Amino acid sequence: MTLAHPTPPHAPTTAAARSVDLVKTYGKGEATVVALDGVTIDFGRGQFTAVMGPSGSGKSTLMHCMAGLDRPTSGQTYIGDSNIGELDDSGLTEMRRDHIGFVFQSFNLVPTLTAAENITLPVDLAGRKVDKDWFDYLVGQLGIGERLSHRPTEMSGGQQQRCACARALINRPDLVFADEPTGNLDSNSTSEMLSFLRRSVTEFGQSIVMVTHDPHGAAYADRVVFLADGNIVGELAAPTADSVLERVLALGT
Repeated sequence: MTLAHPTPPHAPTTAAARSVDLVKTYGKGEATVVALDGVTIDFGRGQFTAVMGPSGSGKSTLMHCMAGLDRPTSGQTYIGDSNIGELDDSGLTEMRRDHIGFVFQSFNLVPTLTAAENITLPVDLAGRKVDKDWFDYLVGQLGIGERLSHRPTEMSGGQQQRCACARALINRPDLVFADEPTGNLDSNSTSEMLSFLRRSVTEFGQSIVMVTHDPHGAAYADRVVFLADGNIVGELAAPTADSVLERVLALGT
């Protein structure tokens, strides 16, 4: 089967997502906590970016603000050319449904739906027809063809996460955000998941931003961005597990 690429692999044109002077605070007065302190960053189209940092560094907050899951205190966030801050609730819902995919550590599958129904949920909510060739390709690549009639409680953690990954990609989104996607998986399932994410970038030009604490996981990426105290404190291109670990230790993260 031949599948058309949604975008050319590693297209260097406009960023898949970017932020400008992004600030996010919680609380007021002396109790104010600055989660993001003026972050400006681009996430390249057709690129796999890992975001690393210690607990409380702002990495998940950055992802949530850029994905439209949380509103920043100030600054701008863009998906492609669309300014998320200018969208109302309906526009945000449409943006997340049609242009962004999500993979979470806790899988976030709907327990009453089968694996197949969970995978096609974004397409069904949009009232569109499922691309059967693309569905079959994802299911085959992720090795969950025999689990399509099963509900989440009838699947292992690795199978649930592969189902969640297929759901994130079923709409061929402009960008996939993955928040510690391997945090609840064993080492074998972790390798399978990261290898699939890597292939989705290399073979289909998918854009992925992954929050992780694991240097070995970050080594699957094209680029690693390091956060600390709500600021970008460094980045690394063409990472290896050793080079990421060395940078992590140097930053004290």
